[in-house]
Amino acid sequence: MIDDLDLGFDEQEQGEKGRHRRGYVRKRKNGSGGGRGKTVLALLLALVLLGGIGGGAFYGFDRIQSYFVTPDYEGSGTGEVTVEIKQGALIADMAVALYDAGVVKSTKAFIEAAEENSRSTNIQPGLYKLRKQMSGVSAVTAMLDPKNRVVNGITVPEGRTAKKVYELLSEKTKIPVKEFEAAAKDPIALGVPDWWFNRGDGKKAAKSVEGFLYPDTYEIPPKATAESILKLMVENFVAVTGELQFADKVQKGLGGVSPYEALIVASLAQAEAGNKDDLGKVSRVAYNRVYKGNFPCGCLEMDVTVNYYLELTGQRTKASKDMTAAELDNPKNPYNRKLRGMVPGPINNPGKDALAGAMNPPKGNWLFFVAIDDEGHSAFAETYAEHQRNEAKAREAGII
Repeated sequence: MIDDLDLGFDEQEQGEKGRHRRGYVRKRKNGSGGGRGKTVLALLLALVLLGGIGGGAFYGFDRIQSYFVTPDYEGSGTGEVTVEIKQGALIADMAVALYDAGVVKSTKAFIEAAEENSRSTNIQPGLYKLRKQMSGVSAVTAMLDPKNRVVNGITVPEGRTAKKVYELLSEKTKIPVKEFEAAAKDPIALGVPDWWFNRGDGKKAAKSVEGFLYPDTYEIPPKATAESILKLMVENFVAVTGELQFADKVQKGLGGVSPYEALIVASLAQAEAGNKDDLGKVSRVAYNRVYKGNFPCGCLEMDVTVNYYLELTGQRTKASKDMTAAELDNPKNPYNRKLRGMVPGPINNPGKDALAGAMNPPKGNWLFFVAIDDEGHSAFAETYAEHQRNEAKAREAGII
């Protein structure tokens, strides 16, 4: 009798994978509307029938109720399974990964458990050793326990050049540097959106992965390749700059400077600033020198660009005081410090603070700066005369 009612649901959960993201609405199997109305009507009819049948109908009511309960396992599960949570994964993405691995009975079970646990936002990307057939609550609890996280982390510091990043990754993973270099030849294939290489100054962009290998600590999955690791880093860059609204804010607030040019400036500030408090000010100096029109050469005149070229060409980098006149103004160097305008591309891979400083630098007409203390703070000046006074103070303090 009751078994013959069409309640509008299958006993098996339909379309588990990817269907528990917020905003998803299940459609009827046949037709395009009315599914919810049909379900509610069926439930009401069932309740009426049960009421007519009497006390023995509780068994049937329990069966009906089960259709509306989130499918979930009980307990902490059995066996062991390793699950990868990718960089930038949302709770819904995690739920899909866990469901696919057989950890949870439904994505909804995990999502609901995560929503009820305020600490679920602390779940980090990486590998987790979990059990199969865990309840949603048990899965969330296990992922918040550090002992269940497989630690194979590699920390890439801020300001490393791509070349130095490859060397670090190779040392930690035993993947040859040549494989990283080969994988890096096509930044678009690694996930850098093509529009990032647009410039507003008429110059041709250097299509390189330099600048897009976001510095962070990465969990390297088993059997990772050079390509998959670099893709992970680029994916992180895209996510971080997206959260910062980097491209939009640069285009709205910097008067025609493209996001790519701002990325170059972030890398310059990362290399030049001795203290994170000065990252934004160094960025402002770079913009003022190149774009404002009142710096005599209209160039960057920063020695860090010389060192970048030396490293690119396999030469030893040097302190500014040790650079020769030929190195400081080499016409063959596309990163020449005397080159008018912005250099071809980033000179390292800047971190979040440098990106934020280049995106929204403080207002000021500074054209010069010099380190003045052991903490790396700099003094900034609008005129060369003021800059000379700052240099004298730096010499007195034994900084330069």
